[in-house]
Amino acid sequence: MAIKARHKRFVLIGIGLALVGLAAMLILNAFQSNMVFFYTPTQVEKGEVPKGTSFRIGGLVVPGSLKRGDDGLTVRFAITDTSKTVPVIYKGVLPDLFKEGKGVVAQGKVGDNGVFTASEVLAKHDENYMPPEAAEALKRAQAQSKTLIMPK
Repeated sequence: MAIKARHKRFVLIGIGLALVGLAAMLILNAFQSNMVFFYTPTQVEKGEVPKGTSFRIGGLVVPGSLKRGDDGLTVRFAITDTSKTVPVIYKGVLPDLFKEGKGVVAQGKVGDNGVFTASEVLAKHDENYMPPEAAEALKRAQAQSKTLIMPK
């Protein structure tokens, strides 16, 4: 029994669609595994962060919270959005612009003990710049704290 040309086309179209679907699935999987979400200290404190997933946290470095370990590489500090504070531990060299009271974004995971273990720390590069997500989160947190202090 001979296969008709029409049947061959259907088979080729089916194989082509399957390959396009497979390529799309692989691309979406790569995007999802490389996607890093941004959260504020308030969101971390509320438990809105998915457990075991890497994410970015941003805010201000709490003045007086910077403690260096004996090994010279381990650093402990705290990040705040003026409403909540999250302790951070980082092993590595901090950026030159990293300072207490200044904006920072750290990437890593939060442990069961509530301490954020950073794999990367980014400091803002000048006095006028802060990541848009961090700036918006700080504005929201400040507005919430003002309404809590001075109810209308």
